Amino acid sequence: MLEDLLEGAGRSIVFGIVGIGLMAVGYLLIDLLTPGKLRDLIFVERNPNASLLLAANQLGIAAIVFTAIFTSYSDFGQGLASTVIFGLIGIVIMGLAFLVLDWMTPGKLGEVICTPERHGGALVSAASHFGAALIVCACIS
Repeated sequence: MLEDLLEGAGRSIVFGIVGIGLMAVGYLLIDLLTPGKLRDLIFVERNPNASLLLAANQLGIAAIVFTAIFTSYSDFGQGLASTVIFGLIGIVIMGLAFLVLDWMTPGKLGEVICTPERHGGALVSAASHFGAALIVCACIS
């Protein structure tokens, strides 16, 4: 019984590290898609648009990781591989969703995200990111 508990705790630590790593990759994606340094936009300039987009991205990645773990294979290695693969697929799909939305809208979406005033485009972009993540979640079995 204690052995099962310790094994579960160990798996939680590994999945947690993988999840945080995937969220870090998601952060880097948003940083690449928006002009300037994301950390300055959010934590120095307190930009609400960049904050909203990053929050949607992070929640989307967390939803993908949660779904991959929840539906995980009984084999730990397969479950871990599934989590990494679907997490990376989700990040790519979210980036693609951003680029498609940027193509469909006037101006540059990255610049809209960086404006200091709240902008409706940021909300649409955040919804696109989270929606893309939910699509990936639905594909995990």
